Amino acid sequence: MLSKFLFTSNAVLPIVITIAVGYALKTLGVLPKNFFPLLNKLSFRCCLPCLLFYNVYNVQNIGDIASYGGIVLFVIISILVFYALGFLISILTTDDPRQKGVLLQASYRSNYAIIGISLATSLCTDGNQEPVVIASILSSISIPIFNVLATIALTIFIEDDGKEKKAFAKTAASILKKICTNPLILGVAAGIAALVIRSFIPERIAKCADGTEISEKVFTIKSSVPFLYSTLKSLATAASTIALIALGGNFEFNAVGRLKKQIITGTFVRVVLCPAVCLLAAYKAGFRSLEFPALIALYGTPIAVSSVPMAAEMGNDAELAGQLVVWTTIASAFTLFVTIFICSSVGIFSV
Repeated sequence: MLSKFLFTSNAVLPIVITIAVGYALKTLGVLPKNFFPLLNKLSFRCCLPCLLFYNVYNVQNIGDIASYGGIVLFVIISILVFYALGFLISILTTDDPRQKGVLLQASYRSNYAIIGISLATSLCTDGNQEPVVIASILSSISIPIFNVLATIALTIFIEDDGKEKKAFAKTAASILKKICTNPLILGVAAGIAALVIRSFIPERIAKCADGTEISEKVFTIKSSVPFLYSTLKSLATAASTIALIALGGNFEFNAVGRLKKQIITGTFVRVVLCPAVCLLAAYKAGFRSLEFPALIALYGTPIAVSSVPMAAEMGNDAELAGQLVVWTTIASAFTLFVTIFICSSVGIFSV
């Protein structure tokens, strides 16, 4: 049991510690308070789009998505179900229109882009790489859905000036505009476009250093323009660190009491209700050891760090979004431990 707890702690504690670093930098006066909102902008408008492009582009074969149609369909349906549930919960939980979209995000949007694939990989202890392939495929499906739905969630409740919308019918044009101009969605769309284009590029036979022959694309970003690929990789690697430091710098402990109801509700839905319902449904649907590492990472991880800069940039309650990231991350250290322990106890996989 201790090894399982340490395993889950090692997955989420780096996030908590990086947030603490940002908070310390602000508290000690190393960086001024007005610097951290600028970090949010850098994260939202540059680094996170590069991360999403990088994750999608590194899906090895776009045709693999069709090969795993069952789990892909299950994931899409489950996300939409919890989106609808989150819509109801957000309306019942708060009257503040700036908080409704933030709570709606918490109901379905996990931190899959940053820690999901690495967590799923860590759960594969038998050397079988198929669960890792499934995890990568689910990232190419879930991340675009997460961001499109997040744009809608952060738009439907408020006007551009932050006031409550009086009629949902008036929001269609503004939602479509924000979807088409959202940097995160543009990053995902560029990645998908690159995947499609890559699928039409002819292949050639190349010799490795050991003399073996492999088939490779005539042109790829990684091999043909390595300086561009390295730049994208560097910005993608920096994305989570910048977002987490910005979150720590903007975090305020005195907001916990004022937002207690919203924090408890959002945290419970994100790290308890969603993984419990979705993983049980997945088990009943017949998914087992091949799919469960990716599903645990998809449903059990805390709310996405990118939800904070996104909420801030779109006029929603970024303070609540930050609180939810912090508390769902802390809570997930325990809920992931319980989830992994139960799954290993019933024989789905071993850790």
